Amino acid sequence: RYWSHDEADILIAQSNVASCLSNLGRHDEALVLERKIYAKMMTLKGNSHGHTIRGGVNLSCSLINLEVWDEVKTFTRDQLLPVAQRSLGPNHDTVLDLKQNLAVALSVDPARTRDDLLEAETIMQDVTQRRRWVFGPAHPQTRNAEILLSDVREKLARA
Repeated sequence: RYWSHDEADILIAQSNVASCLSNLGRHDEALVLERKIYAKMMTLKGNSHGHTIRGGVNLSCSLINLEVWDEVKTFTRDQLLPVAQRSLGPNHDTVLDLKQNLAVALSVDPARTRDDLLEAETIMQDVTQRRRWVFGPAHPQTRNAEILLSDVREKLARA
């Protein structure tokens, strides 16, 4: 048998384990693993590499699952999103996932403000438009973006 000794491949496999842990509801364990993976990817590949950025997306999902709203907003908005947009471009699926994660954190946080909801709406308008353009209107990710945009607008109407 061939056993890969490439550290990046091992980190990707560990990311799959973290995803399984999260799917099993073991979000605390998934978060610990995602933090380690992201830190190692940063060291190994740098912050602008696709694997590192994808690890950051996974980390932001884990933070959302555990409702660590302030950290997910700060991490996604300030650290990850600028690098991802610069490296991958504004229409890349990973960038759109990051923006959507930020909009979720802004709109679901119980301590959200009206300004947070307005920011989430602006983000989701952009994400929805780009997903329609990149994937088409019938794609599941486009539909999910439309649903999230609708949810944000409903919250805004009640705010």
